[in-house]
Amino acid sequence: MAAVIKINSADNVAVAVSNVAAGDVCHVDGRRIRAVSDIPAGHKIALSSLKQGDDVIKYGYPIGHLLQDVPEGGLIDHNILKTNLSGILEYRYEPIPANVGKSDVRATFKGYRRSIGKVGVRNELWVIPTVGCVNGVAEAIARNFRLVAGEFPAIEKTVAFPHNYGCSQLGDDHENTRKILADMVRHPNAAGVLVVSLGCENNQLQAFRELVGPVDGARVKFMECQKTEGNEVEAGVGLLKEIAAACADDKRVEIPASELKVGLKCGGSDGFSGITANPLLGRFSDWIVSQGGTTVLTEVPEMFGAETILMSRCRDKATFDKTVSLINDFKEYFISNRQPVYENPSPGNKAGGISTLEEKSLGCTQKSGKSAVMDVLKYGDTLKTPGLNLLSAPGNDLVAATALASAGCQIVLFTTGRGTPFGTFVPTAKISTNSRLAASKPGWIDFNAGSILDGKPTASVDDDFIDFVLSVASGEKTCNEKSGYSEIAIFKTGVTL
Repeated sequence: MAAVIKINSADNVAVAVSNVAAGDVCHVDGRRIRAVSDIPAGHKIALSSLKQGDDVIKYGYPIGHLLQDVPEGGLIDHNILKTNLSGILEYRYEPIPANVGKSDVRATFKGYRRSIGKVGVRNELWVIPTVGCVNGVAEAIARNFRLVAGEFPAIEKTVAFPHNYGCSQLGDDHENTRKILADMVRHPNAAGVLVVSLGCENNQLQAFRELVGPVDGARVKFMECQKTEGNEVEAGVGLLKEIAAACADDKRVEIPASELKVGLKCGGSDGFSGITANPLLGRFSDWIVSQGGTTVLTEVPEMFGAETILMSRCRDKATFDKTVSLINDFKEYFISNRQPVYENPSPGNKAGGISTLEEKSLGCTQKSGKSAVMDVLKYGDTLKTPGLNLLSAPGNDLVAATALASAGCQIVLFTTGRGTPFGTFVPTAKISTNSRLAASKPGWIDFNAGSILDGKPTASVDDDFIDFVLSVASGEKTCNEKSGYSEIAIFKTGVTL
């Protein structure tokens, strides 16, 4: 008997748990559905005969319309399903109750309480170049300091963050670069930061220092290479030693979970993303919110088609209006660049069973759980309001994950059905949607949500996942950290001079 899952009672398709061969019989709602074609795992099987033009319903919502007739038991994939979405839309604020309440049991983790009032989950030294011209210098400083890092046991890691920007940029691109780098300088996962500039770049050091604002001068230092006498790498290593000495007494202390800020991201999705891993993150998001903590959902193009679900949960009209702008401004970005708004699922998504943007979005937004949307951030803005927040950033994995970390998230939770090894400048935990991926890529995957498909009780998986996230916050290394994968990518929208 072939196993399939019908997600919502209104659905006219089900999802194959494993490969279904033509002729196999599936039981759905007490009915026997015989597959008339092979149905790969994660893909959709028609639960009744459907006609050309009919909507396909999944998650209880239309995910597109058919380009041809499909018999009961037939395969429905991206070749015969077309999006229903188009253009800029007008929206009405029609709120629904979305209060998850407060938890009676208060959880804690062990983190670093900074003098600036923020909380970090790592105690690292970061070398941040203001411009790509000094990437090599920044990397050499970090590399040479690591040779003597044993003298400073309080420091967990030293890493440089090269990037391509900081000069030859105009308007929003230049400001995006400055804002993301300034956010990093102030991030609480850094015990200390050395900012390295060249001297002649557009991102001038003095103006950048003003943007960063007040800092602990013992832990944040600035170096301009063109004004540094002698060897700039040796000078930089000397400054890192001074910073590390100032961090010598840093220790983890008990911190309430209300001070956790967690980014929610997905990539390399498959047909199980909206069944296992993304709903798991949604339930975790609701749990963190019930603790008084904060979660952030981004990937705006992957809200298209599911945006009204988020809009209905906005806490007030002002937040709703910001959400409308978030969606329509991003559509305008596509349109102004003469690109199709609704062509988002990647080849990997399609191979995994995701056929349209609506289907991807309805699965993607499940990471937000059921709590109210409390605030909406522009790209490069930092968190101010506890609870669920929305953040403007594209779907690109590293750009979006960098934006989440820059907003103030100490950890990024990343669900995937295809697998990916990358990490941004905060711990980037990978949650697999299926057990096959977890077994085949143990060096990539930190937690297996596919165990839900294998029959493990959802409540038990939820408890294990909460424990896992708190352990990461308390210092347990994620796979990307163990592999030394730590990068940034800054959103670019315009010309380069």
